[in-house]
Amino acid sequence: MMFTAEQRRFLLTLARDAVTCAVKHLPLPPPAALDALFTQPLGAFVTLTKDGNLRGCIGYPEAVYPLHETIARGAAAAALQDPRFPPVSPAELSELHIEISVLSPLQRATPEEVEVGTHGLVIEKGYNRGLLLPQVPVEWGWNREEFLAHTCRKAGLPADAWHAGVTLHTFTAEVFSEENEQ
Repeated sequence: MMFTAEQRRFLLTLARDAVTCAVKHLPLPPPAALDALFTQPLGAFVTLTKDGNLRGCIGYPEAVYPLHETIARGAAAAALQDPRFPPVSPAELSELHIEISVLSPLQRATPEEVEVGTHGLVIEKGYNRGLLLPQVPVEWGWNREEFLAHTCRKAGLPADAWHAGVTLHTFTAEVFSEENEQ
């Protein structure tokens, strides 16, 4: 799936509006006429950064909601509900940068099929589940084994759990940010 520059700007504006409304405790107005693509259920994550550091990241790996709703929900939750950070304050709004990752459907995979720089990962075992987006191992300079190990840790599993007894899914993502769409 490839979004046009106009579609990317729309989704980024929607995410920015959702963050602002959530932080200010205002209702998000319904979007104007929607592109048909935005009404399709798709998984997506919204990542907030401040001064180059992660400030929040929440999303839906599976297609639960129409894309426009997935983006709005993920953006609001990234601002207020990411358990790793305190809620975003109104004073921080102008300092936040937004990145959106729209996900392909999850595909069952083996560790050997994982391609760093192409795939995101979901590792599951029992009630434990961890997800890392495709851009994460690239940003950290990880190889495939490190990527698998870090995803296991994110799931609350031992780093070597990927060798056996886990369910592994890969996905791809179309990633775009405010900096790249100005």
